[in-house]
Amino acid sequence: MAEGGPDEGSAPPTPSMSSLPLAALNVRVRRRLSLFLNLRAHVAADWTALAEEMGFEYLEIRRLETHADPTGSLLDDWQGRPGASVGRLLELLGKLGRDDLLMELGPSIEEDCQKYILKQQQEASEKPLQVDSVDSSIPRTRDPAGITICDDPLGQMPERFDAFICYCPSDIQFVQEMIRELEQTNHRLKLCVSDRDVLPGTCVWSIASELIEKRLARNATSRLSLHSASLQVPIRSD
Repeated sequence: MAEGGPDEGSAPPTPSMSSLPLAALNVRVRRRLSLFLNLRAHVAADWTALAEEMGFEYLEIRRLETHADPTGSLLDDWQGRPGASVGRLLELLGKLGRDDLLMELGPSIEEDCQKYILKQQQEASEKPLQVDSVDSSIPRTRDPAGITICDDPLGQMPERFDAFICYCPSDIQFVQEMIRELEQTNHRLKLCVSDRDVLPGTCVWSIASELIEKRLARNATSRLSLHSASLQVPIRSD
């Protein structure tokens, strides 16, 4: 009879006891292991023999001898070492000939392992779904780079000017006269006036240097003094 493949909607394989960490064993099982292994007997391997199989050195074992529950302390120390697992513990107990322990504690160990597996599966199911290919921290589009009304928002073709007008609010009437004189007559200059041409929300002083150094046709500075306060007007020089 041909073997059928796994169903498409089948659940992921359940981890075996051999791969579970020693943390899967609860206090009840650990205490019962201590009752068997803390006893020093010539006819059966005790906790010191188990410690040697786990790779503990002589001085480490002597230190554990001072503990009230050396088996419990041994398990606590071993579970943080590489290779420690429930399956490895059962393998070492079998190697030491402690089949009596395996027979006595086998059902309790299996019960603890099943509880541990169910808890891990429950915690995994409660985690929010995260698709690896989606990362909200990576911008998908470039932020607008424009600083003036007619700027290219992608920054490919910045708006350019013939002059950048620096003025204070009290000079606004004179600025309007400059607009009429320099833009609406034969001069046909293109002026940058912050209240008219700069996008709202930008700091005029922080972008003034860019407008003057990079956005003017030529970098020349003139000083115009009329009936109003002195105005610095970087303009194009022909």
